[in-house]
Amino acid sequence: METQTATTTDQLFISTDAMLAHWQGHRNLTRRVIEAFPEDKLFNHSIGGMRPFAELAMELIDIAAPGVEGLATGKWEKIEEFDHTKTMPKTKEGLLELWDKVTVTIDSTWPKISSERFQKIESAFGQYEYPNYASLLYFVDNEIHHRAQGYVYLRSLGIQPPFFWER
Repeated sequence: METQTATTTDQLFISTDAMLAHWQGHRNLTRRVIEAFPEDKLFNHSIGGMRPFAELAMELIDIAAPGVEGLATGKWEKIEEFDHTKTMPKTKEGLLELWDKVTVTIDSTWPKISSERFQKIESAFGQYEYPNYASLLYFVDNEIHHRAQGYVYLRSLGIQPPFFWER
């Protein structure tokens, strides 16, 4: 697939280092939401037919690791290949270990993403054709959305979630 580049004449709004810190701040907060769940409720509690939070966390994991690789290389996994339950750990400890492994992947891959790569228009995961910066913003937006579901779950269990501003 031939890639295109979005054109812009605007000044840089945020540095790539600041964007990484912003994303990792959200990931740190989501990790604390995972930690706040009792083990059994993490994998089994749901409201209104929504997926349990462990499945939502696995979706975030499954997007973040191949997503940062796609941003760096232009090689995107097809979304049809994602099965968020296939590789899901059976314990909270295992889920947190996997979360941390993805954090290391993000940190080690991020420096390989050139500024120009963020402006390239590509088909992320074989479905979403946008400039790469928009795909990155989607990764963060999707995490915020699913973390909010986790907040509702925690509150329904009588557990105070972490303050959302403490990232």
